[in-house]
Amino acid sequence: MKQPVAALQSAQYVEVRRRIFRQLVESLIYEGLLPAQQIQIEGEPGFVIEGRSERCEVVTYSARGQRKLTFGRIRLNRYAPILRQTGGEIAEADSLAQFLLDVRQALGADASRLTQFIHELEQTHLKDTLAQHYRHQAGLAQYGSAYDEWEGDVMDGHPYHPSYKSRIGFDYADNYRYGPEFKPELYPIWVAADKEFAHLAISERLEYSEFLRQELGEETIRAFADVVRTAGKNPEDFVLLPVHSWQWQRHIVTACMDDLREKRLIRVGRSPDAFRPQQSIRTLANASQPDRSYLKLAMSLINTSTGRTLAPHTVQNAPLVTDWLQRLAADDAFFRDELRTVLLGEVMGISYDPPPRAELLQAKTAGILGCIWRESLHPHLEAGEEAVPYNALTSLDVNGRPIIELWVQKFGAIPWLRQLFAVSVLPLAHFLYAHGIALETHAQNAVLLHEQGRPTRIALKDFHDGIRFCRSFLTQPELCPPLHRTPDAHARVNANSFVETDELGLVRDFMHDAFFFINIGELALLMDEFYGVEEAAFWALVRDVLEQYQQRFPELRERFELFDLFAPTIEVEQLTKRRLYPDTELRMHAVPNPLRRGV
Repeated sequence: MKQPVAALQSAQYVEVRRRIFRQLVESLIYEGLLPAQQIQIEGEPGFVIEGRSERCEVVTYSARGQRKLTFGRIRLNRYAPILRQTGGEIAEADSLAQFLLDVRQALGADASRLTQFIHELEQTHLKDTLAQHYRHQAGLAQYGSAYDEWEGDVMDGHPYHPSYKSRIGFDYADNYRYGPEFKPELYPIWVAADKEFAHLAISERLEYSEFLRQELGEETIRAFADVVRTAGKNPEDFVLLPVHSWQWQRHIVTACMDDLREKRLIRVGRSPDAFRPQQSIRTLANASQPDRSYLKLAMSLINTSTGRTLAPHTVQNAPLVTDWLQRLAADDAFFRDELRTVLLGEVMGISYDPPPRAELLQAKTAGILGCIWRESLHPHLEAGEEAVPYNALTSLDVNGRPIIELWVQKFGAIPWLRQLFAVSVLPLAHFLYAHGIALETHAQNAVLLHEQGRPTRIALKDFHDGIRFCRSFLTQPELCPPLHRTPDAHARVNANSFVETDELGLVRDFMHDAFFFINIGELALLMDEFYGVEEAAFWALVRDVLEQYQQRFPELRERFELFDLFAPTIEVEQLTKRRLYPDTELRMHAVPNPLRRGV
């Protein structure tokens, strides 16, 4: 077992703390949670924030940085630490907890939420330090070219969210054992689940028994069936369901004691194939048989703003949404013949959801045991084609240089960006304009396909709760399947978890927030910082791709106005505010849109 002490004594400890501090201050200013005065610091733009210590002394924090064109984002200088001044003493701000306590009055968050947020930041500090120390010790200056390797090598996490690697529920040993950065080989536990309480949803193209035979093999299925018979049960009355080893040990055995005792759940064995976690932790890629499906497993873990269980209604919706999107793409000549976009289908879902003894106990078991089977990317790759998670495009290597450096040098910054936008912006715009569906393609939910760095296509994934639409504004509403509605109990604790709405703005901004604000926005800031591509020129390239699309499809003119991607302002999530205030309402704020005409 790896030990954390060397990592905590390393230079990466300080580097990670400074990164968290930057993202915390950036987001607090940006989301309007803290007033900040713009100042000049030794000739450079910066910000100063005022607070009060526990002894009621005035405390100031100063940071070099500026407001950017890209959505009005606040960007602090990555090379200049944040300074804390109290009395006549000035020193580097080295305590995230102290900072939040100093500005507590201005934040207005209640004590319990603030304490929990501090805990999440400290856990992010620990877990990212472990990862970055390992990265430097292993000398990962160059990333692996295989897609599955990238999923472990891209370890930077969310570029905006300050608690980007909190992983609440993991201790340090769990982080080493199950974190994607360390590329562990995992063997999920399989259980047989009584059909009375196990809900199965499967693509219309598949049949359950045959699909499982392809995924597990005939020998394994027979062995699992024998275990069920030995337990005195009929295998025909059960479905097979994988469970993450951590989830089994930490949650299932306790929460499902009665089910295990009464043999409604039967542990039948371990996976014969080895799996590796992807960036999302709970999604596992088959390392033994890469063409087999990815497993998206329920984990009672909190990372960034979200619990990582699998809400049963989303598990049931997964194949329905997949069949719908894939049918639309197959019948659309632009998708099928030109963009050739890959939609990684979520082809089967199973959730075990016995009714709780009382509604008060529902939170204990809701969504803790389930799986979504997602198609592997590998069979979709053409000869000479490679793949990389989209968020890798903004990653830096251990030498502090972007991993896209060789590609930018090879093709030139502007030509490479034009090609990138042509293959990645247009599929999302076409889904929105031509079909009325927005996709949540942030971070690794988009995968860039390329030939030696030249972008060729894009693959999209994570549809079960990652789409949004207004049914009345769908181009073909008759094709939209009847989806399982979001239960009231789920909506009360996660107001942002819904796929259908009556507000068109929420559809458009769903795409803006996920794709343009995060993926493209971070790339805009990186290209400006490292390659001198000014933000205005960058966004003009994106706008040009969209305008050429609109000229090509004049019949969609009314749709362009309905889903106006060039609107002066858009609404994006206040991700830090979600951690400081109850998640019972949408936490959104209006920000300037860099795609607006005239920029």
